[in-house]
Amino acid sequence: MKIAAVQMVSTTSVAGNLAAAGRLIDEAGCGGAQLVVLPEYFCLMGRADRDKLAVAEAPGDGPIQAMLSQAAREHGVWLIGGTLPIATDDPDRVLNSNCVYAPDGALAARYDKIHLFRYDNGSERYDEGCAIRAGDVPTAFQAGTSRIGLSVCYDLRFPELYRQLMFTPGEPPCDLLSVPAAFTHTTGLVHWELLLRARAVENQCYVIAAAQGGLHENGRRTFGHSMVVDPWGQVIGVLPEGEGVVFAEIDPARIASVRMQLPALEHRRLAGGVTEDRGRVSL
Repeated sequence: MKIAAVQMVSTTSVAGNLAAAGRLIDEAGCGGAQLVVLPEYFCLMGRADRDKLAVAEAPGDGPIQAMLSQAAREHGVWLIGGTLPIATDDPDRVLNSNCVYAPDGALAARYDKIHLFRYDNGSERYDEGCAIRAGDVPTAFQAGTSRIGLSVCYDLRFPELYRQLMFTPGEPPCDLLSVPAAFTHTTGLVHWELLLRARAVENQCYVIAAAQGGLHENGRRTFGHSMVVDPWGQVIGVLPEGEGVVFAEIDPARIASVRMQLPALEHRRLAGGVTEDRGRVSL
């Protein structure tokens, strides 16, 4: 399967961002991609955290979701639609939702970001929890012969989420983990590639990360470096900054080879849950 990570520098204009995303999806589709991933907040990088409340959509209804569905159908691709704000019963909170559309335009899956970013180094301060409600359900879906696990940005720092995606009862391990993101430039410089490669190595699968990458109208600078990492932890495609598309191939034989030569997934001993045994705590 040929895959594509779309990198954007989204603005405060939803209409402008949808047009840019449509153009980049077209570039990915024309380049032969069968699966395309957009970055987090592709539809809006507001001037304030609460700006997203004004453009929140009901599940299954609204111009952002309609655009994603139409683009998937027009290009015949699996489209992992970055994130968009989905309304909740709380007017002050939305879900940061990652909607996936099948090649026929139907909604195939929706993942609501579980881990909400908060950071304060004295000069930069972010708190997603001020306008976002956390999700609580790990989500994966099947695209042809490939199983794909969903996550968003800050989730990358929580390996237990990916372990749940890899070891879902009754399902095979994921072949690909998706990470749409808007990593800050400050944290991205030291942690972005490190974390992506770690998730690929420990789960012995491909990782695709579609990022925001540049200086935005709101003054925020995102790190970019959209990339694809293979199951051995090798970066096989990357775009440092600016708009563009990163292409790569998912090779099932490469996954099988890595898992056969180093069967770490089979060697897993600790499956979560805390129990006490004669004063010792074990996982």
